[in-house]
Amino acid sequence: MTIEVSDHALVRFLERTGATELGPLKRAIAASLERAELAAVRAGLSEYTVVVDGLRYLVRDGVLVSVLDGRMRLGPR
Repeated sequence: MTIEVSDHALVRFLERTGATELGPLKRAIAASLERAELAAVRAGLSEYTVVVDGLRYLVRDGVLVSVLDGRMRLGPR
């Protein structure tokens, strides 16, 4: 029997063991979405999607909540 490691568990492992510093990566992603955030605020949107290089970044209330590739669909909330 083989244990599968989910992406979520891997990220939490890296974050909590300090194996990888996630802060700089989070700041870089946030900075790359800043222009879209400004446009969304001006338009009065609290939820929006940014598409860059085949990835969709889903932002709700100023928080990046998911990143989807072109094959993935948003599920019901």
